[in-house]
Formats: sequence, structure tokens, C-alpha cells
Amino acid sequence: MLEEYPIEGRRAAEISASVERAVADGGLAPGQLLPPMRELAQRLGVNPNTVAAAYRTLRERGVIETAGRRGSRVRPKPATTARERIRVDVPPGVRDVSDGNPDKALLPSLAEAFAAAAAAADREPVLYGSDPLEPALVRHARADLDRDGVPDGPVVVTSGSLDAIERVLTAHLKAGDAVAVEDPGWGSVLDLVPALGLRLVPVGVDDDGPLPADVERALREGARALVVTDRAQNPTGAAVSAVRADHLRTVLAAHPDVLLIEDDHGHGIVDLPLRPLAGTVRHWAFVRSVAKAYGPDLRLAVLTGDPLTLDRVRGRQRLGPGWVSRIVQRAVAGLWASGAVDARAVAASYGERRDALIAALAERGVAAYGRSGMNVWVPVPDETGAVARLLHAGWAVAPGARFRMTAAPGVRITVSSLDLGEVRAMAEVVAESVGSGPVRYYA
Repeated sequence: MLEEYPIEGRRAAEISASVERAVADGGLAPGQLLPPMRELAQRLGVNPNTVAAAYRTLRERGVIETAGRRGSRVRPKPATTARERIRVDVPPGVRDVSDGNPDKALLPSLAEAFAAAAAAADREPVLYGSDPLEPALVRHARADLDRDGVPDGPVVVTSGSLDAIERVLTAHLKAGDAVAVEDPGWGSVLDLVPALGLRLVPVGVDDDGPLPADVERALREGARALVVTDRAQNPTGAAVSAVRADHLRTVLAAHPDVLLIEDDHGHGIVDLPLRPLAGTVRHWAFVRSVAKAYGPDLRLAVLTGDPLTLDRVRGRQRLGPGWVSRIVQRAVAGLWASGAVDARAVAASYGERRDALIAALAERGVAAYGRSGMNVWVPVPDETGAVARLLHAGWAVAPGARFRMTAAPGVRITVSSLDLGEVRAMAEVVAESVGSGPVRYYA
């Protein structure tokens, strides 16, 4: 019955706003089917074209999705829904290995670096019209990029990786364009793309990165952009290998007009070499965040790419936030120059825990994946059941639904807070939770 839908309004803007309010307050649930346009138009007493315009606006904002004759429904994770709603509710006493955060013990102290940056700001305040970039940060960033074989290009500083990816996508694409993304992949990108009015095209992933055949299919079918995580892929831990990089470069070379975005958020926490794909297409961007190695709250990433892309990004940034705080940039530059993070030691620490968990699961007949970074991906036959059993057994893991579209079910385990002494106990619980047997409780 149409009466069950809390939708009202006479103009397209009023109808779309009504749906967004209902989604935000829970009146319309994720996945819920919306009324057909003609039926809603009749109930509201408006022209069907008015409802069609409202639905179009909602699609462009990432609130709803349309599947042809099957109708329109609220997206599983709409842009207007608070992110906290889809997190696992972790009761007291339950070990949380779901959050994707770095190990706090491996993050550097920020006090000295920020004190020095603030003192420099006292001596010479940054004012309107000042250079938006900290020269020392640009020098260190560009030197690291050169060592890793990333092609030469301008440098821009953004408020984290997702900010950079959003700015690059909007610099080149228009509503309705398709973007090829990893599946499973970073949940925030899977939410961002439709929120920008763009279409997601899933690309399969294995330990060595995106599958070339899937990438070729996506580009051949019209995807205008491809987003690749070079190392420490979230949630699978995949890292692009040398052989895979060669295959992907061959695919990209046949599609020179595609926009390539590479995310190297694992810089500083991985010891696998970078295999950049940039240089094979006309327009490309490479983003490197400091969140995992230096701290998420710094909200800083360096971005390079072809001159046209970077010029568009910088121009739009100038009209919005203007720049990323030079105090933060100076602090990060100081941390970078001082060697405050020993990347090899950090990578070894995560690697030890990751490898130990994967090996313990293998001993119990459970396949798990994680070549790099801080996450382990465990395929499961029943995702909801596995998450519930693990929670009952005292472990909170991230449900794979947050990271996948058409990929098979799984759960993500973040090892950064995992003590080596806990590995075998957790592996035992995971093995029991994946199947249908009883779950033992571990304090």
C-alpha cells in the first residue's frame, strides 16, 4: 500500500527531500522498494514527470538505485545514512577486530612535530594568498614518488585519500558515467561513486590485484575510470605484483582515454615494492595517504597526476576549502624527514600477525587472504551467520557486505590490535563459526 511510504511534496525538490529525510530517520530502510512513479504521482496529485525528476535527483545523490522494470529502491548503504548504522555493535567485553584502524602503538608521537610546525607558524603566519603547499612536504613526497617509479607530475595536498579520489572523479566525469572498482573493495569508494551520480562496475580481485580480464571487460563496455589499490588492498590485502602490473598496463594501453586512479594508502606500512600503472593513459592520478602510518586524524594525502587533472583538482579545491592546513603539512613533513615511522618494522609487525592468523586458519582448513597491510579476508558460506557466531564467541569482525557488490561473502579481520597470543584461539573460533558446529567461548 502506498500509505506505508512516508513521501510527500508537490515539487520534485520537495519529493526528493522527503525521501532523503525518510531514509535518514529510518522511515525508509536500506533496500526498501519505492512506489512506482505513476502510482506515487497519482497519490501526490502531481505529473509523473515530477516524480521522475525527483527519482533522478535521488539517484544522482546516491540515495536510491534503479534496476529497470524491477523498480527503484533505497541503496543498501545510501549516502544520507549515517555510517555508524552499518557498523557492528560491539558489546562490552568483546574483542573488536572490525574497525580497520592501525595499531596505536605503531603510530609516531605528534607532539614535537606539531610544536615545531606551530612555532614556524608563529614566526611567519600563513595568510590568504600564501602558497597552499608546504615546500618541504612536496620535496619529500616527490622524492619518494620518484624512488617508487611514479611518473613526474605536479603535487597537490588533499584531506585524505577519499577527498583526492572524489576530486579526481569529479574533475573528469559526469553523472551517469561508469567507474570500474575492485570487488571486494574499499567500502567508502563503493559509496562515494554512486553518491556522485556515477555507476559502479565491479572488477574481481585476487592476491595480485585486479583481474586483467575483468578490467578489460569493464573498459570495453564503457567504464570511463578505473580505481586501483596498489598495496594493502582493503579488505583483501592484495598487492599488485610485477606480472599483474604488466598485464594491466597492456590492458590500459588499449584504452588511453580512461581515467586511472591509483590509491597507495599502504605507503609506510608495507614492505612489498610498488608497481605503479600510471603512464599508460592520458589522464591519471596517484594518491598517497599518511593515515595508516602516521595517524588517521591527520587527514592528509599527497596527490600527483597529469597536469590537466591536477590543475582541475587544484582549481576546484581553491573554491572550496582553499588548502589543507600548512601547520598540518609542516608537521607531516617533519615526521617524514625525521624517519619517525620505520616502515620496515611496521610492515614486519603487521605481517607477523597477519601471516600467523592465515597459517592458523589454514591448519584448520579455512582459506584466508592477506598479502599486505593490516587486514585478512576470510571467505564464508554464510556471512550473517559467521558474524553472529563470532560476536557470540567474543569477537567482532567486519561483515563483507560493507566491501562487496557481486563478490562472494566473506568477513574482514583487522590484525592491528591482535596479540600473537590470541591468534590460535581466534582461528579456532573462526573455523567453528564458518561451519555449523558449536562455537566455544574464549575470554
